[in-house]
Amino acid sequence: MYVCSCFGITDKQVKEHAAAGACTPRQIASATKAGTDCGSCVRTIQGLLGRGACPRRELLEKGDGAAVLAADSRLVPAIAAGSAPEPALAEAA
Repeated sequence: MYVCSCFGITDKQVKEHAAAGACTPRQIASATKAGTDCGSCVRTIQGLLGRGACPRRELLEKGDGAAVLAADSRLVPAIAAGSAPEPALAEAA
Protein backbone atom coordinates (compact mmCIF):
# COMPACT_ATOMS: atom_id res chain seq x y z
CA MET A 1 0.00 0.00 0.00
CA TYR A 2 1.24 3.48 -0.82
CA VAL A 3 1.91 5.59 2.24
CA CYS A 4 3.23 8.66 0.43
CA SER A 5 1.62 9.25 -2.93
CA CYS A 6 3.75 12.37 -3.53
CA PHE A 7 6.93 10.27 -3.78
CA GLY A 8 5.51 6.76 -4.30
CA ILE A 9 6.71 5.36 -0.97
CA THR A 10 5.06 2.16 0.25
CA ASP A 11 4.46 0.81 3.73
CA LYS A 12 6.96 -1.94 2.90
CA GLN A 13 9.68 0.65 2.25
CA VAL A 14 8.89 2.46 5.52
CA LYS A 15 9.08 -0.85 7.41
CA GLU A 16 12.40 -1.71 5.74
CA HIS A 17 13.89 1.62 6.80
CA ALA A 18 12.48 1.12 10.30
CA ALA A 19 14.14 -2.30 10.44
CA ALA A 20 17.40 -0.63 9.41
CA GLY A 21 17.16 1.75 12.35
CA ALA A 22 14.91 4.67 11.41
CA CYS A 23 12.52 5.30 14.29
CA THR A 24 11.04 8.71 13.57
CA PRO A 25 9.12 10.21 10.66
CA ARG A 26 12.02 12.63 10.21
CA GLN A 27 14.46 9.73 9.71
CA ILE A 28 12.05 8.15 7.22
CA ALA A 29 11.85 11.51 5.43
CA SER A 30 15.65 11.72 5.28
CA ALA A 31 15.82 8.31 3.66
CA THR A 32 12.78 8.51 1.35
CA LYS A 33 11.46 12.11 1.25
CA ALA A 34 8.08 10.74 2.44
CA GLY A 35 6.26 13.41 4.40
CA THR A 36 8.26 16.31 2.99
CA ASP A 37 5.78 17.53 0.37
CA CYS A 38 2.12 17.74 1.41
CA GLY A 39 2.67 16.05 4.80
CA SER A 40 -0.55 14.05 4.77
CA CYS A 41 1.35 10.77 5.22
CA VAL A 42 3.22 11.73 8.40
CA ARG A 43 0.57 10.31 10.73
CA THR A 44 0.47 7.07 8.75
CA ILE A 45 4.26 6.83 9.00
CA GLN A 46 4.02 7.46 12.75
CA GLY A 47 1.49 4.64 12.98
CA LEU A 48 3.75 2.25 11.06
CA LEU A 49 6.69 3.10 13.30
CA GLY A 50 4.60 2.66 16.43
CA ARG A 51 5.57 3.64 19.91
CA GLY A 52 7.96 0.76 20.49
CA ALA A 53 11.55 0.94 21.51
CA CYS A 54 13.88 2.89 19.30
CA PRO A 55 17.36 1.33 19.26
CA ARG A 56 18.88 4.51 17.81
CA ARG A 57 17.38 6.69 20.55
CA GLU A 58 18.55 4.25 23.21
CA LEU A 59 22.09 4.38 21.83
CA LEU A 60 22.02 8.19 21.85
CA GLU A 61 20.85 8.22 25.46
CA LYS A 62 23.74 5.91 26.37
CA GLY A 63 26.16 8.25 24.59
CA ASP A 64 27.24 5.59 22.07
CA GLY A 65 27.77 7.88 19.07
CA ALA A 66 29.78 5.28 17.13
CA ALA A 67 26.90 2.80 17.26
CA VAL A 68 24.48 5.50 16.11
CA LEU A 69 26.70 6.28 13.12
CA ALA A 70 26.88 2.58 12.30
CA ALA A 71 23.08 2.32 12.47
CA ASP A 72 22.69 5.41 10.28
CA SER A 73 25.10 3.96 7.72
CA ARG A 74 22.66 1.08 7.19
CA LEU A 75 20.14 3.57 5.80
CA VAL A 76 22.54 4.86 3.14
CA PRO A 77 22.62 1.63 1.03
CA ALA A 78 18.81 1.70 0.83
CA ILE A 79 18.94 5.21 -0.58
CA ALA A 80 21.71 4.26 -3.01
CA ALA A 81 19.72 1.21 -4.13
CA GLY A 82 17.00 3.52 -5.38
CA SER A 83 14.31 3.09 -2.77
CA ALA A 84 14.33 6.85 -2.32
CA PRO A 85 14.35 9.52 -5.01
CA GLU A 86 17.22 11.98 -5.06
CA PRO A 87 16.35 15.28 -3.43
CA ALA A 88 15.54 18.05 -5.89
CA LEU A 89 17.99 20.91 -6.03
CA ALA A 90 16.54 24.29 -5.16
CA GLU A 91 16.72 26.85 -7.91
CA ALA A 92 18.64 30.00 -7.18
CA ALA A 93 16.35 32.99 -6.69
